[in-house]
Amino acid sequence: MTSKPDVLVIGGGVIGASCAYYLSRDGAQVTLIEREEAICPVDGATYANAGLIMPSDPYPLPSPGVLGQGLKWLLDSSSPLYIRPRPSAALGRWLVGFAVASRKSTMRRHMPVLRSLGVEGIKAFDELDASGELDGGYHHNGILTLYLSEAKFEAAAADAEALRSSLAVQSEVFGAAAVHERVPAALAAVAGGIFHAEDAHADACAFTRELVRLAARQGATVLTATEALGFRLAGRRVAAVTTTRGTVSPDTVVLAAGVWSAALARPLGLRLPLQPAKGYSVTLERPAGVPEDLPLYLPEGHVCVTPYGERLRLAGTLELSGINDRVLANRMQAICAGAGRFLGGTTSEALQIWRGLRPMTPDGLPIVGRARRFENLILATGHNMNGLMYGPITGRLVAEIVTGRTPSLDLHALRAERFIPW
Repeated sequence: MTSKPDVLVIGGGVIGASCAYYLSRDGAQVTLIEREEAICPVDGATYANAGLIMPSDPYPLPSPGVLGQGLKWLLDSSSPLYIRPRPSAALGRWLVGFAVASRKSTMRRHMPVLRSLGVEGIKAFDELDASGELDGGYHHNGILTLYLSEAKFEAAAADAEALRSSLAVQSEVFGAAAVHERVPAALAAVAGGIFHAEDAHADACAFTRELVRLAARQGATVLTATEALGFRLAGRRVAAVTTTRGTVSPDTVVLAAGVWSAALARPLGLRLPLQPAKGYSVTLERPAGVPEDLPLYLPEGHVCVTPYGERLRLAGTLELSGINDRVLANRMQAICAGAGRFLGGTTSEALQIWRGLRPMTPDGLPIVGRARRFENLILATGHNMNGLMYGPITGRLVAEIVTGRTPSLDLHALRAERFIPW
């Protein structure tokens, strides 16, 4: 294979698929390459994640107290945030960056950025859904967050009011009776909940495959089992990309390879501080009394609960243990136990167990925009645990950059150069 497309997109996850869709929709000649045999492989970050789209939650992961709690959990491999002890300079630098970003002032500065991405992101989902061309299991039905502790519930209600005032996040407070009417499977211990009608959910894998299908229908070339191996440079340009199926000489390269982006960028002199964070999910038969149309978020149980027809997906945990596909059984058990504190019927046998790696930045913001060192390289990676939510808006932003339009959102906070000298 030797080709000269307008744009080469490296990575067939939800970010790469979104870029290929919007670029091809704008008339660009696009080639999308994916290293795996198929789009959305079973061990990929997209395959069986929670599928939640939550513009109502503008909080970055780095926030006051999170790292300290994680260090307390350091030796507990079943904990919600597990950092496997190991000698790693990259992990050390990442943790220092995380600690810096966890300052309250930094968190407050980043919240409007994530809120804007989420609001524009849900608009993009709604537009795609309204087209009637994409069957990705998208449902804009809202998400209900449940609380066990009265103190946690009251604090959440106060926080919801503060977010309404500061970032226009709309919410509705559900007392215990309202929760049990909407979620009959909720246990008596549940004290209340906060409902966000602007939130949504989708089948991330189906959504990604649909975007790729539509991109191909719009003229994009999609090549699976095709791995990017290296780059040939000419001054400040990426002149060609060597792949396992030949050489591609695009006008523009979009690096959207998730956790693999850091290794690909390193020979270009770009040190992207991405840490692979493993997430898990367990899929069960949906118990009676758990709504078929309403996802639940259980912060005290550290679990997301997402209905998919007659199935129910329990997802959660964050494991910083490097790039590996190990499954720790006690982490799966912790997810099920967390859900069992809130809901009856979640102890049935697992129909499916999944794990996947998410690309985590130390400050909780994605990396989107041109790489300053190169004229024709665009980075679209580091979306942390929100790749699905930020997928379509990232694709639209990348298409705007490539076609020379003014991006619809300010990308200054998302530039890769914020991490220099890393």
